[in-house]
Amino acid sequence: MKGGMDTAIRTPETTGQRPEGCSTLFSGRNRRLSPASPPRIAVRLPLILVLAGLLTTTACGQTPSTESARLHACTSDEGPSDARCGTLKVFEDRGKGTGRTISLAIVVLPALSDDDRQDPLVFLAGGPGQGAAKMAPLVRAAFARIQRHRDIVLVDQRGTGRSNPLNCEPKDDSLKSLLADDEDALTRLRECLSGYDADPRLYTTPIAMDDLDDVRAFLGYPTVNLYGGSYGTRAALVYLRQHPESVRTIILDGVAPTNMRLPLFAARDAGRALDQVLVDCEKDAGCAAAYPGLRAKVEEMLTRLERSPAQVTLIHPLAGTPETVSVTPRVVAGALLSGLYSPSTASMVPLLLERATRNDFQALIALALAGDPSENMSTGMQLSVLCSEDASQVDDDAVAQASSDSLFGRHLASGQLAACRLWPRGSVPATYFEPVVSEVPALVLSGDLDPVTPPAWGEAVVRHLRNGRHFIASGTGHGVATTPCGVRVVEDFLEKGSSTQLDTSCLTEPRRPPFFVKPSGPAPSATPAS
Repeated sequence: MKGGMDTAIRTPETTGQRPEGCSTLFSGRNRRLSPASPPRIAVRLPLILVLAGLLTTTACGQTPSTESARLHACTSDEGPSDARCGTLKVFEDRGKGTGRTISLAIVVLPALSDDDRQDPLVFLAGGPGQGAAKMAPLVRAAFARIQRHRDIVLVDQRGTGRSNPLNCEPKDDSLKSLLADDEDALTRLRECLSGYDADPRLYTTPIAMDDLDDVRAFLGYPTVNLYGGSYGTRAALVYLRQHPESVRTIILDGVAPTNMRLPLFAARDAGRALDQVLVDCEKDAGCAAAYPGLRAKVEEMLTRLERSPAQVTLIHPLAGTPETVSVTPRVVAGALLSGLYSPSTASMVPLLLERATRNDFQALIALALAGDPSENMSTGMQLSVLCSEDASQVDDDAVAQASSDSLFGRHLASGQLAACRLWPRGSVPATYFEPVVSEVPALVLSGDLDPVTPPAWGEAVVRHLRNGRHFIASGTGHGVATTPCGVRVVEDFLEKGSSTQLDTSCLTEPRRPPFFVKPSGPAPSATPAS
């Protein structure tokens, strides 16, 4: 889950800049002037729910401003032509309230019906590192049913998209750069770090969620509904804890809580999804016949690559040029994880693994690059979050122990652990890792085939959401709400404002797609795996 946008609105009334005499308006100290409920975080950014009119009237003696007055029609580089765009300036160091500022990019997809609700859906992006605003066309397509009656608000979280992004892209698009080993990757990170006009310690989730509450107030929404996907679920939970009065409902899709401690359980969770693929393949007559003894072959391949990485010539899947690269267990593990996110790509995993055991990595690498989200991913912001909030709670020995029983081993963790040894770490409150307890109505969704946020995380979180329910979608990977069934359940939940009496029967209907037994696809008579 990555992208962003920036807008130039010229007057203090139409930007987030604080007019003369309004020095405390967005300082983070005087926001809770009226009861409200915290915004629901969908994918990355939390929305604040303080009455914008009351804030501006109290601080500056101005008349209330509406969302339409504070935003403008999006230009082509900001968002969809029928959306509204703008920016809000906040201090990078919210605690000091002085110094460098960040212009937060905002896109609002307006409700299509005259019978619109006053509480929007706030979409919080994943990653961490995705810019929500750049995802506006995708969000609009996925949540078209919801936009009929509600605004959908997307904000590029600080450090992403066009909100002072902490980008750190490879020097070029070559396979060698994209598959760089730890040493080369760390060299690139140091170069990026030295070039930022930013303090990376100030790009953590709690700070960003206070930004989001300022956005909510700026747009004039008393309360919001939060949708968070993947890392966005963490952002939503943090917003809920910090601004509970601004949240009407919260939707958590693929839960990544504050105590997830990435990458501690990355191999375990990915290994669970891979085990499901291998077991289902063994139960399927065609798959079992096509790929006998696949697990043992994969174990042998990873052991061999650990001893001696394979030097192979691959055709760049986008450029079409041949390159000689080194394939290590880490490269295979990362590519394999990419293939497990979606059941449709996971159906190709046995075929691709069989080829990889014979040193044919072409298709496996191509699949990974096809799903590469780096165009809308700010690596620096990702590290600011993960190194401050996750890696600070783990050590190498704990990761080795948690990874010992998985085919993925330490290969999914080594890069992040190495990066976090050099990345500046911010601080989070001592209570940050405690469960979020709330009475706000909550809908928690998990895909039973999800390789990164499996149902166990959703089950742990919903225990503390007293008006929440957890639903597991069968035959579904990472992200439930964007499936036809999932979005219907979300729409129903938003309309009712409650997770009781929802018709979730469709969540039990999907089945894993048939496995590919040859490059052209499944056998003609194949049926979906059970």
